[in-house]
Amino acid sequence: MSRRANLAAVLTILAAGAGAGAWFGLGERGAPGETAKAALPPNTAQVSRRTLKDTRTEDGQLGFGASTTVTGRLPGTITYLPDSGARVERGAALYRVNDQPVTLLYGATPAWRRLATGTEGVDVRQLEENLKAMGYTGFTVDAEYTSATAAAVERWQEDLGLDETGVVELGRVVFAPEAVRITALEASAGEPAAPGQRVLTYTGTAKAVTVELDPEDQRMAQSGAAVVVTLPDDSTVTGHIGKVTTVIRPGGQGEDATTKVEVTVSLDDQQKAAAYALASVDVTFTAAERRDVLAVPIAALVSLPEGGYGVEVVQDGAARYVQVRTGLFSEGWVEISGDGVAPGTAVGMPK
Repeated sequence: MSRRANLAAVLTILAAGAGAGAWFGLGERGAPGETAKAALPPNTAQVSRRTLKDTRTEDGQLGFGASTTVTGRLPGTITYLPDSGARVERGAALYRVNDQPVTLLYGATPAWRRLATGTEGVDVRQLEENLKAMGYTGFTVDAEYTSATAAAVERWQEDLGLDETGVVELGRVVFAPEAVRITALEASAGEPAAPGQRVLTYTGTAKAVTVELDPEDQRMAQSGAAVVVTLPDDSTVTGHIGKVTTVIRPGGQGEDATTKVEVTVSLDDQQKAAAYALASVDVTFTAAERRDVLAVPIAALVSLPEGGYGVEVVQDGAARYVQVRTGLFSEGWVEISGDGVAPGTAVGMPK
């Protein structure tokens, strides 16, 4: 098997670990710098400086991002539900049980316990931040639920038509990062309400893109990383990766369940996507980028008899094999480094 044929058999392995690279030793063709006895290669290419990117483009769905399900915690009867597509903001009712509101507040931490005087934690601070934003004062915004906090809660409860207990029972509020858009109702007005019941689903109100990746491509989805979204009219808009979630899709008719990585991308310019309600788009992820590195076409790499890879440097009518360290592989090019290679160096290429 030729060196380049042998190389082709292992390029997949190399690409999987391209970011780290490895030093490879020269084989039996001679020590580094020894002139090759074989004929000169049929073609050459030049070592050049390039910016290489590890990118992947996947299909995405433009909408409002992934849905979140609201699960009820209060017993009684559901007496009000919003319309699908409705926008709900801080302080408004997501739905009502026994004609009393379950209120939307803003925050990253879900409601998970009863809040009362003496309670401490991040959820207390989150509640107090919302009370202050809604105009209720007289307390210090911190992580401690004091009697002053309870007094503000009583004033809030009075305005909502609730019993003025100064205690926020579990299920009375739902925390979401921002205003929400109702996507579906999973219960009906008049139905009994019970803890654990699925009531409705919502998304954010800003346009976002949802992409499903295979688990082996999860490296492409780093929270906060920049992406490029190509819209149906071929215009592009930049975005950033937000929520990354592993989801399991149940199988059916003898098929196994599948695991996917669901990625939500926020758009940097909402106006560019305003013309589209729901649409299929392309999302280009960049997992790694190497700026101003030495690179050659992948086909210029040769396998060396003792293992590892090099390039065949052509100079002054002679050829010699030089060991190289490989880095990032991208779109037919590979990053290399090593003694004897520099911008403009001619390297052998196959026909």
